[in-house]
Amino acid sequence: MLVKIFAVVLYLSLHSFMGACTSIHRAGYCAFYEDCGRNPEVTGSLLPARVPCLNNGPAHKAAGKHLKLLRKVCPMMYAGEGRTYTCCSRKQLTMLEMSLSLSRSTLSRCPSCVENFVNLYCQNTCSPNQSLHINVTRSFAANMSGTLTQAVLEYQCYYTRRFADGAFDSCQNVRIPAIGGFAIAPMCGKYGATLCNTERWLRFQGDSSNGLAPLDIQFVLTHNGTAPPGGGIVPFDGAFWRCNQSTVTNGQACSCLDCVESCPALAVPLPPPGPWQVGSMDGALAVCLAAFGGAVLLFVGFLATRRIRKGPGLPKGPSPGAIGPPRRLSLGQVFQMWGTMVARHPVLVICIALLVVVVLSAGLVFITLTTDPVELWSAPGSRARQEKDFHDANFGPFFRTNQIIITVADRSNYTYNSVLFGLNTFSAIFSKEVILELLDFQTRLQNISVWSETAQRNITLKDICYAPLRPHDPRPTDCAVNSLLQYFQNNRTRFNAVANQTMAGVTGTVDWRDHILYCINSPLSFKDITELGMSCMADYGGPIFPFLAVGGYKDEDYTEAEAFIMTFSLNNYGAQDPKYEYALLWEQEYLRILQEYKQNKSIHFSFAYMSERSLEDEINRTTAEDIPIFAISYLVIFVYIALALGEYTSWKSVMIDSKITLGLGGILVVLGAVLSSMGFYAYIGIPSSLIILEVVPFLVLAVGADNIFILVLQYQRDERRVGERREEQIGRVLGDVAPSMLLCSVSESICFFLGALTKMPAVRSFALYAALAVFFDFLLQMSAFVALMSLDARREESGRLDICCCVHSKRKKLRKKHEGLLLPFMREYYAPFLLHPVTSIIVFVLFLFMLCAGIFLTLHVRVGLDQELALPTDSYMLEYFAALNKYFEVGVPVYFVTTAGYNFSTVNGMNGVCSSVGCDNNSMTQKIQYATEFPRVSYMAIPASSWVDDFIDWLNPLSDCCNTVGNNFGQLQSRKRCMESNLNGIIRPSIELFNRYLPDFLNDVPTLQCSKGGLGAYGNAVKRGNNSEILASRFMAYHTPLKNSQEYTAALKMARELAANITATLRQVPGTDPNFEVFPYTITYVYYEQYLTVVKEGIFNIGLCLIPTFVVCCILLGMDIRSGILNLVTIVMIIVDTVGVMTLWGIDFNAVSLINLVTAVGMSVEFVSHLTRSFAISTKSDKVERAKEATATMGSAVFAGVAMTNLPGIIVLYFAQSQLIQIFFFRLNLVITLLGLVHGIVFLPVLLSYFGPGIKSTALLRQHELNEPPPEKVYSVNSFQNFGFEGPVFGKDEQPTLHNNGTAKMEERPVTRDNGEPMAEASTSPGRQPDPPVTSL
Repeated sequence: MLVKIFAVVLYLSLHSFMGACTSIHRAGYCAFYEDCGRNPEVTGSLLPARVPCLNNGPAHKAAGKHLKLLRKVCPMMYAGEGRTYTCCSRKQLTMLEMSLSLSRSTLSRCPSCVENFVNLYCQNTCSPNQSLHINVTRSFAANMSGTLTQAVLEYQCYYTRRFADGAFDSCQNVRIPAIGGFAIAPMCGKYGATLCNTERWLRFQGDSSNGLAPLDIQFVLTHNGTAPPGGGIVPFDGAFWRCNQSTVTNGQACSCLDCVESCPALAVPLPPPGPWQVGSMDGALAVCLAAFGGAVLLFVGFLATRRIRKGPGLPKGPSPGAIGPPRRLSLGQVFQMWGTMVARHPVLVICIALLVVVVLSAGLVFITLTTDPVELWSAPGSRARQEKDFHDANFGPFFRTNQIIITVADRSNYTYNSVLFGLNTFSAIFSKEVILELLDFQTRLQNISVWSETAQRNITLKDICYAPLRPHDPRPTDCAVNSLLQYFQNNRTRFNAVANQTMAGVTGTVDWRDHILYCINSPLSFKDITELGMSCMADYGGPIFPFLAVGGYKDEDYTEAEAFIMTFSLNNYGAQDPKYEYALLWEQEYLRILQEYKQNKSIHFSFAYMSERSLEDEINRTTAEDIPIFAISYLVIFVYIALALGEYTSWKSVMIDSKITLGLGGILVVLGAVLSSMGFYAYIGIPSSLIILEVVPFLVLAVGADNIFILVLQYQRDERRVGERREEQIGRVLGDVAPSMLLCSVSESICFFLGALTKMPAVRSFALYAALAVFFDFLLQMSAFVALMSLDARREESGRLDICCCVHSKRKKLRKKHEGLLLPFMREYYAPFLLHPVTSIIVFVLFLFMLCAGIFLTLHVRVGLDQELALPTDSYMLEYFAALNKYFEVGVPVYFVTTAGYNFSTVNGMNGVCSSVGCDNNSMTQKIQYATEFPRVSYMAIPASSWVDDFIDWLNPLSDCCNTVGNNFGQLQSRKRCMESNLNGIIRPSIELFNRYLPDFLNDVPTLQCSKGGLGAYGNAVKRGNNSEILASRFMAYHTPLKNSQEYTAALKMARELAANITATLRQVPGTDPNFEVFPYTITYVYYEQYLTVVKEGIFNIGLCLIPTFVVCCILLGMDIRSGILNLVTIVMIIVDTVGVMTLWGIDFNAVSLINLVTAVGMSVEFVSHLTRSFAISTKSDKVERAKEATATMGSAVFAGVAMTNLPGIIVLYFAQSQLIQIFFFRLNLVITLLGLVHGIVFLPVLLSYFGPGIKSTALLRQHELNEPPPEKVYSVNSFQNFGFEGPVFGKDEQPTLHNNGTAKMEERPVTRDNGEPMAEASTSPGRQPDPPVTSL
């Protein structure tokens, strides 16, 4: 019975009738006074939950230490000595000071906010008129030294809405610089900064379950002008300060960063200019159409003029002696003499060539292969590279990221009715079963242990992890693992915890979902408001921001996120550091475990993943996998060359006719040229790359095969002259074609050497290797291949089998002229059809249209290279990149780095950088904040964290961060502050204090009592010199989510513009070095900087490559300017049309495509120059006939030698795993080959037939003609002088006849034209006397 009576008494004491506790509401009266001990209803509070005693009596006079403390904590309560009355005791003031210090350190950036916030609590606790707006509603009997005293458990607080809204508005935009978020977020509980308003803000302040409030306060807001609540209650309607108002005379208002009203009017950035238009038509399209129309009209006018000017009696050829001795003659004679000598001593020449190749190739033992993307695509002297080096040297490289994006399938969203938060929708991934599996999954990854042979011990995560709050000797729980599970400190017991919770009279159960709902809105909280009472901070001590832990949500509905994001951050080390190997080993084991999980079908989630090493691993893997594809490509080309070089007349002689050995020799010549080039550069220390290994052989093979075909086909089509030996014939044939080969090879080699002037390392090294390889290939063709051809001709004429050259065939092979199938077709059908007047006009107009369309499309080519394209089609990284672009809602961090030369320690220096009260409106951090107001233009999403601002706040005496007692920073018991308050509220340390306390700030661990400690956020953000000067510092902001290379490039450009603006402003601060600079840095800039200049680089490189094609063509054709111009025009058209097709086929313009376009210039020379020279030296009567002859003779060689050599190998590349190979080598090389072919054998003959040089240009061969046999009828003799064998005369069916050595057989036969008709006497050139018949033994 006594127990029941005691329970009833206790219940009545705890639940007193409302209004009974505060009966008097009168000015000068209190509602409570003095400290009455702890609140029995509050447990697990972060601060002592001490409550006041119920006291509805008059206010107490403050004097002595009481008055001094009141004036310090609540200066607005001070009314003068002897006139100050209050309703709070010294003990209450001490607890109030402790409570306010937690918020002051966060809000001190904005004086009006701090003043309003302090005023709010001082009015509640200490106002002498407290009873007017305070009504105690619940109390309990507290035992105070044996005496039962009524203590307050809950009270009502009446404010006018004007006052409450004014206080809230002054604080709602105050920032926390370290994280870029709002200070109001942790002060508004479950609602966070986005949903916070006056009522929710005050409600959280008065909620004893928040871990900070000692009792419950029910705030009641009344509108001004409404009737008072009654009973004498008068809602408080005191003064407040707007954030753009100063709280003291000569003081300053809150800064723009913390107060929107303080911001100057910002000019809205103009939208990017749209495409230039002419009327409603695209301007470029209109110009191109007009250019096409104008070109067609000019062409029509040209045809009409030519028709009028063309009349009878005009000479069709040059007059004798029109020009002097040609330059080409001496060049041809040199090659003829050289070829004859090589053909006579083939074995010696081959041995010498082989020796040179071996010596040069030996340099490959010194070769270094560059695989680092930074080294490949960013020049050491480039701005991005220098900035990266500066950043890494001062702050260390950006930490290594290992990330997993987790999703679920086949599950539905659901709703959860929380007793605290109401009805909320949770996505399918917020499943207890899934999260528990993820906890085990994460724990296994955190517990990875891998053996290191170097260290002779197991390497674990703590050996290499990024531990921001304990960087030296971290424990496993100090490692920064960012995931949603950190809201439970990765603890299964905490996740499974449940509790009963009563809210507004409704009792329910709270569990892990309520805790998540609270933490995603208030991630900085050390204790939630649920009965669970758990912290939201990670086990390593830092906050987990929801935008980094979940993805795939709209607005800020984090519980509807479609993905969880788990990130393991490791320290980054230099390649020479032993820990670099540890990180690679850990990541290797991490990837192995993830691949193992991928195969596990029993888990209820799926995931995409990556590690820091993944990109390089996958690129290396695809390179190794694609090597067989390139090998097959080369094999296909080799088979084609070997088969196409043969001249087959009968199945019985196919092994004699074939040229497999010679084709293999041509391949080996190319390989020798490539190896010699690589070895030479290895000797002098120029590194190679995988792209060189894959592309240069392909390029040299394509270029070299053309020369091989031209040389061999010319030999097959030629007849040995009277008395001419095989060696002399080979020399003469070489003299005919070698100038053309020299023209192409020198043009291409100089083209590539000039291409090496680019700043891009990958393009430069490729150009150097390609230039020397092409040059060596020409030299080896002139030596080793000519020698091989001599040996092969000797084999064929002696009837030996190909490959098995020691085996003689019973059927002797007779050397005779062979045209094949392609040459007659081109001569009899293709050339006449192409150069028909109607066809020529159609072709010319069509290619004009292609050129204009190509120009238009070139202006719209997309610049960039998405990193996904560097990966094979089956790479797990493709899935990761897809998930990253789909789910990630924040971009990469970007640092604004300052160099030496800026004095941060002066007042002007601090004001030029900071963004709190008293700072310049155009300070560095303020300008970054302005940029975030226009994210679509600036690509900036979150303002920069500022160590200067937090350092100033840390020094602020309003906070409990900096004290001088034993250097025991962050301890509440110290009362001596590092700096004293001043009248205007602007805290700026002197130079001495700045240099003294900055190291302490940077090493101070943030705590609940002092959240401004700089260790976690700024531990390595400042690099100081020996004299305390700041050599470098950085301020971190965030980009918006960037999806492709175009956005990354645009973000880089805008960040640089912003940094340049900041630099210009800070250089105006007194004492700043003129060379001081601010630059932006993030890990992606070094890759994307090239796209800011790649177009200019491309135009520069291609332009340089075109110069030698023109100059060399003119020189080697006897200063034939017109031929050089036509040659150049056709090559330019090929390049322009290629870029146009790139636009249509989705091939971006970047460094890889630039390499291919430089290659295209070289290949275009092969398609064009041979035919141009053939036309220029032709002696036909008019341009059309000369174009027909050039098309038939050289066009067939170009088709067989260049196009048909490239196409089979290119088609094989379609099956490569690498998307880079498929797009930039298969597609682009296919386009280059096909466009080069149609321009070379379709457009160029037509162009030459209209605009080609006159016939006097071709009189360069006049002297050569004088050395030819007479055109009418000659007599020739076939004889083998050193063997007792003579074959039949060509064209006869006689059997061979044996003779003794020294004998000869002589026969006469007419020499025919190419078409088989006998040459008539009328064909003798004017002024030339027919030569007498020749008899030879």
